[in-house]
Amino acid sequence: MQKPGAMLLIIYPESSANGRPLNGRGAEEALGQRLALSRNRRPDWEVLVSTPAILALEDGTVFCGLSIGATGVSVGEVVFNTAMTGYQEILTDPSYARQLVTLTYPHIGNTGTNPEDDESGQIQAAGLIIRDLPLMASNYRSEASLSHYLTAEKTVGIAEIDTRQLTRILRDKGAQGGCLMAGDDIDQQLAIEKARGFAGLKGMDLAKEVSTRAAYDWNEGSWVQGSGHAAAGEAKYNVVALDFGVKRNILRMLTDRGCAVRVVPAQSDLESVLATDPDGVFFSNGPGDPEPCDYAIELAKGLMQRQIPLFGICLGHQLMALASGARTEKMKFGHHGANHPVQSLADRSVMVTSQNHGFVVAEEGLPDNLEVTHRSLFDGTLQGISRTDVPAYSFQGHPEASPGPHDASPLFDPFIAAMRSRRGH
Repeated sequence: MQKPGAMLLIIYPESSANGRPLNGRGAEEALGQRLALSRNRRPDWEVLVSTPAILALEDGTVFCGLSIGATGVSVGEVVFNTAMTGYQEILTDPSYARQLVTLTYPHIGNTGTNPEDDESGQIQAAGLIIRDLPLMASNYRSEASLSHYLTAEKTVGIAEIDTRQLTRILRDKGAQGGCLMAGDDIDQQLAIEKARGFAGLKGMDLAKEVSTRAAYDWNEGSWVQGSGHAAAGEAKYNVVALDFGVKRNILRMLTDRGCAVRVVPAQSDLESVLATDPDGVFFSNGPGDPEPCDYAIELAKGLMQRQIPLFGICLGHQLMALASGARTEKMKFGHHGANHPVQSLADRSVMVTSQNHGFVVAEEGLPDNLEVTHRSLFDGTLQGISRTDVPAYSFQGHPEASPGPHDASPLFDPFIAAMRSRRGH
């Protein structure tokens, strides 16, 4: 971390013909010229390029670019995601709460946005950081440009910065506190101070903040080309889904497998969950540190003591591990992307998975009641576990994808099999 008062590194978005950095006005003019050269643009996809924006990191680095969303200030942990597509699903994933998401793929916004691709009811990320916003969005499902979407959701975004340089900083120094500032009254020093003032996600319970406030039933299946989301079929199993920041596609995949899904708040107690007479309980993904979520850890213990089938994804995986006596730890820069290879230790098969987590279950000191089932081929970290004494399974990645490959979707099947076995049919 840079000491207060040290020299700042200011990185501008473009270079002029003679190789010198352009100032904010020069960058604005450069993007304006690109817009002027574009033909046959739809008016609703025009990009406003008159508002400057900066990204300040806690180490004192300042990136100067242009606003592509709402004006204002947003502070959070800066992370990078290597997925080439799925920016709308990423932005609306509650696991990104309090995070400023850098997308490493250079062109973001090509396909616009639409209501069907939202993974929650609103943008959850604290802000968006990209290299280039295309001049036109082109997709038959598109209803609004990315810029208009961000503005409508009151989300700060920045483009025309060197995301490769930013990613190198995060890779070498780890995820950092950051401040996005967009508007006519930008104060670089204030932005740095705000970035340094971010407390970080360690010790932060965000699951109860993003969770639903009231229980509800989910009855929508996966999206089908030409007809939209499928209606729920005949339900075979009653599943209670603990919402720690659940993605809609997880609920759809449970519905596809014959589950009647009841989504309940994160802080639901054991008595209220058991009152629904569930065949199985699902612990969802979510943001923040799992360790402060003592209410969820105690719930997982109670469910496993009663031999109720349990399946956890992402944060839910970590909570199940903690309830079993394992530890979790903060990663340097986490796993965020849709190209992460994971190996099954049972049959040595490899699947490419979608990942989004900044904490991981520590393998050192893993209790005897847990068996490692999957491992990351990127860094060897633990990716999947199962209990040896109760029907409980969990996976660190996202088998529901959205965005990402579908290789891991069969990971839902052991949960279904455990419920079938418990019911006797």
